Amino acid sequence: ATVNLRSVTSWVGIARLFAVVLSCVAFSLVASTGDFEGPYGTWCMFTWCFCFAVTLLVLLLELLELYPMLPLSWDDFTSAFSMLAALMVFTTSVVFPSTFINSPCSGSKCARQAVATTVSCLCFLAYALEVGLTRAKPGDISSFLSTVPGLLKVFEAYVACLIFSLLDKYSSKPGLQWCVAVYSICFIITLLIIIFTIGRCLSYIPCPLEKMLVGYNALALVMYITATILWPLYSFQGMRRPDPCGRNCSWNKHLGVTFLTIFNLIAYLVDLVYSTRMVFI
Repeated sequence: ATVNLRSVTSWVGIARLFAVVLSCVAFSLVASTGDFEGPYGTWCMFTWCFCFAVTLLVLLLELLELYPMLPLSWDDFTSAFSMLAALMVFTTSVVFPSTFINSPCSGSKCARQAVATTVSCLCFLAYALEVGLTRAKPGDISSFLSTVPGLLKVFEAYVACLIFSLLDKYSSKPGLQWCVAVYSICFIITLLIIIFTIGRCLSYIPCPLEKMLVGYNALALVMYITATILWPLYSFQGMRRPDPCGRNCSWNKHLGVTFLTIFNLIAYLVDLVYSTRMVFI
């Protein structure tokens, strides 16, 4: 193996170094408080540890120039991971303080939690900077997942995962079952596109890939339009917000799914516009 110092002295390398340090500081501070129980605390710790480990691995592989030996598209993998890490850390930076920092806040434990939240926000900025630095320039489609449609694919899959985490009490109404089917079908196809792109398998598909993606984006957009209408119509039918409505309240979960469905609807719309411009214009 040869040592490529430019991998850690370039702007992308510096952003990754900051992400490694900041994610390590975040989970170390939270671990020192001993207060990260429950699903939300587990999610936050997993996010920081996962991003730290994968980013450190990426840095080492590029420093030693070992990544060409891997049977995958390295640029697509790093672009997809940086986008995923930015989304995960952003979610954690919102979930952790809202769940574990109480008001009024005082004492060393609260100070460490506040510093961990600040460090997590800075870590998100580091990953967002990496996404911006590695994003493909207009006309450059050598790495699909670094283009706007490719990054949107990661966003769409991640938002679908958040929707799945909030699903509650939907099996009794056919309209809600259709919405869950929409989320599942679009998530599976989008995830397969990401995996096939990273694994360099798209060339084996016996049809015009670009036009197929445009067709899929149009179909997914129509399906999400129906889900955007049906989900709030059926999930809030005959249901008023209970008082009190705690953290695990079904009404709040249904509201969260409604907003996330709208986010993905907008993402598929933008994806369709960009994909159409790339293919036909």
